[in-house]
Amino acid sequence: METTGPGRAIEVVPFHSHGELDGFVVFGRWPESTKEWAQLLSIAVRVASTPGLLPTSTIFVAREQLPADPGPGTVGLLVAEGTVSGRSAVEPGRFAGRQPCALLLLHPPSETIPSLPECRGAASGCVLLPGLPHLGLEHRAAWVEADSAGTVTAMASRIGIDPINHPDTAILAMLLAA
Repeated sequence: METTGPGRAIEVVPFHSHGELDGFVVFGRWPESTKEWAQLLSIAVRVASTPGLLPTSTIFVAREQLPADPGPGTVGLLVAEGTVSGRSAVEPGRFAGRQPCALLLLHPPSETIPSLPECRGAASGCVLLPGLPHLGLEHRAAWVEADSAGTVTAMASRIGIDPINHPDTAILAMLLAA
């Protein structure tokens, strides 16, 4: 799966273990804009809409590390860090020491209320691109919903967001706060 933008394409390949989504390998380059991150998020949400692949709402973090056997053009990983709640929940402040360039929150169909009644089985997600507001760099975010056929049924992106105003961005911001 790939997204296009200026320059080389961004390719994204999901990986899993024991039938559960563990993350995505990113090839080519990292997204350079909010629009490109929204496109990458739409790919991730369409994967998350596969029944049973994502058991609960899960946090993914962008890492500029390479897998053990990287393919040509590999630039990094979006790795599942843990869940929103439960035994494997990611603790608040987890990323306060080293802020990642992006955090994603993916919700499986069982935890998504679709925006349209005919879209039962939809998954959803959010990407938060943390800024440094005190330096004039605003927070950015995008939200996507996709049905079980992979059709994107809702997409929005914003710049200059206050993370506390949306539940998904509030959770992601909490993980960044010290």
